[in-house]
Amino acid sequence: MSQVQNDQVRQHVRNRYKEIAIQDSNGSSCCSPSSAGTSCCGSVDDVSAKLGYSSEELAAAPQGANLGLGCGNPQAIASIAPGETVLDLGSGAGFDCFLASKQTGETGRVYGVDMTPEMVSRARGNAVKNGYTNVEFRLGEIEHLPISDSSIDVIMSNCVINLSPDKQQVFNEAYRVLKEGGRLAISDIVTTAELPAEVKENLDALASCISGASTAEEVKAMLHASGFIDIVVEPKDDSRAFIKDWVPGANMADYIQSAVIQATKGGIKPQS
Repeated sequence: MSQVQNDQVRQHVRNRYKEIAIQDSNGSSCCSPSSAGTSCCGSVDDVSAKLGYSSEELAAAPQGANLGLGCGNPQAIASIAPGETVLDLGSGAGFDCFLASKQTGETGRVYGVDMTPEMVSRARGNAVKNGYTNVEFRLGEIEHLPISDSSIDVIMSNCVINLSPDKQQVFNEAYRVLKEGGRLAISDIVTTAELPAEVKENLDALASCISGASTAEEVKAMLHASGFIDIVVEPKDDSRAFIKDWVPGANMADYIQSAVIQATKGGIKPQS
């Protein structure tokens, strides 16, 4: 894509998540993040429980932080320790950041980066209202992180990197900001079959975490090119149960799955 096309994709995604950020929180959510989705299936907690969040995690998050979005639970694989510095790519209203802050404790720090001003504002409001002093939200693109070099222990992300028009740059930035030995703990979407042309060319499908997905092998190759080691990309068959509802009648579970993505920053980045 050209830079102009990349910006058009980002603006379309930004507009979609602006709508989500400013809508009234009424305790319900549709399974599909698509604006075209019409199949509602319970509260945001019900949706997040299907993604792998425990009842304890759901109870711990402040009201208004969980928007019922995502495709898994990066908390389950992050193994966050007290005192660590954590970064969430595409932090939305702050759900995963607030959960991480409980694990880092007062000696740790959690940063959330999101490119949608309305999401950042909502997350900051949630932090202030609920007294989270070890969490900070920054406006920025995940391809150009407003984070200093070698400062992060753990990077999380939940169904966001597939939205980027330049995923290699996202992983390059993740490598830059991680400390040596720092790790990725990501839930994201990968393709398991060739998407129909009408889906691949649909910006609404991209904003709904569908058409921008890469294959597991492509994700591994990008991580390797960025310098990561100990790379694991593990598609989750059980994710078909909730993905099938994302676009009613479209059988998206035949084409995409949620995946657990893990990797570690090695000491020497390979030459390109």
